[in-house]
This record gives sequence, structure tokens and C-alpha cells, in this order.
Amino acid sequence: MSVSSSRTSRGRIRGSGRGAVALVPAVLSALMVMAAGCHRGESGVGPDELHTANAERGTPSPLLVAGDLGADWHEDAARTGLAPWPWEQDSCPHYKSGDYPAKSHRSAAVERYYRPSDGSSPAHHVVETYEPGWAERNVYDVRQVLLRCASYPVLGSQVSFDVVDPHYLGGTGMLIRGRIAHADTPNTVTYFVMVKRGETVSTVRLPDPGSQVVVDEIAARAVARLG
Repeated sequence: MSVSSSRTSRGRIRGSGRGAVALVPAVLSALMVMAAGCHRGESGVGPDELHTANAERGTPSPLLVAGDLGADWHEDAARTGLAPWPWEQDSCPHYKSGDYPAKSHRSAAVERYYRPSDGSSPAHHVVETYEPGWAERNVYDVRQVLLRCASYPVLGSQVSFDVVDPHYLGGTGMLIRGRIAHADTPNTVTYFVMVKRGETVSTVRLPDPGSQVVVDEIAARAVARLG
């Protein structure tokens, strides 16, 4: 399967609003726990792992803060240790983990979850540092995942990914729209902003805010966080 590339007009973005359950790359696990609004990586984390990256390192965190998303968002503490690769697709029949070697060459990866006041779908941000030369290979690996897992069925729903802009942010990033099509309920739409700077890769998962302008503003703030 191939991923279609199209640009979304500025203003409204097609799809359901932020109240829908967030689409995550580990889609099968997400569908199994979506009623609880959980992500596969959220379980089994002890309190020792829940502390801010800037407190540990004494440097500004590359992760977004709640205010970067809007006034009604709240942030969890940043999680240190090696965060999961954001593009695992265990439920995709064409996905084989060994085909994507870059994820085995990460020297660091921190993540944070963000939750809106109304209790709807969370956002997520992960920043990964790769060994020399491997960040570029990671971009290639992500593109291959999007091609091989462009659309597939999971538990009665249809998961799909669409590259909205392969040269987002002046060519430094990529904007991807994820969708879960349900038979009896509105589609779930989530946006992914991936940006590479040097050997650092920043990936933001954002429930559809209904506006391209909002996505662009948050993406710009994620870039600024990289320094």
C-alpha cells in the first residue's frame, strides 16, 4: 500500500475533534484500552521514573510544556529512561520490527503526556537522540512504516496514515494524519509532527484540534524547544 500525500487547507482540518480517542502507533493496544484513554507506554511506570528531564540534567527540557498546547492543558512529569519508539505498529500485518534498525541506535529518549481539562484525548511528545548518522535513517524507517502500514484493519476498525506534508516546516519535518475509521461512531483523527534537527528527532502526537493554524503553532513551539 502507498501513502497518499496531500496538503490540508489552512483553517479547519477534516476529521473529528479533540473529544475522540487518540490514535497511537501501537494501535492494537490502544483500541483495547481506548475506553480508559490509555497508551501502551503509560502502564508500569514507577514513581522514580516520573521526574522532569530538566531537573535531572540541569538544562532546558526539549519537551513541550502544557502552555505550549493551550490554556486548558495539563502536563504529566517527563519520563526518563528509553521511551518506546513512537512508530511501532505491532498490529499491522506488514510490520516487522527488525526491518527498522534505527530505533536500536538511540542514546536517549524522553517523553511526556498532556491531558486537557475536559478529560478528552491526551497528547504526547517524545524527543529521541540518535547515535551519529542514525537520525536520518530513522526518518527513512518512519517513511517505510507509513508506506507498509498505510491502511489496515484492527478489531473491526480501519487504521490509516496519510502524509499531509512530507516537507513540513521548511523541509525539516513531516506532518502525518492518523485516522481510525469506526463503523458506528465518528472517525478518530490524530496528527503527528515529526522534526529532525541534527541527531535529535522530536515527535508530537496531537488529537485533532480542528485547525491547521493550531497544529502549525504547536509544531513551531516543538521546534523552538530543540534550541
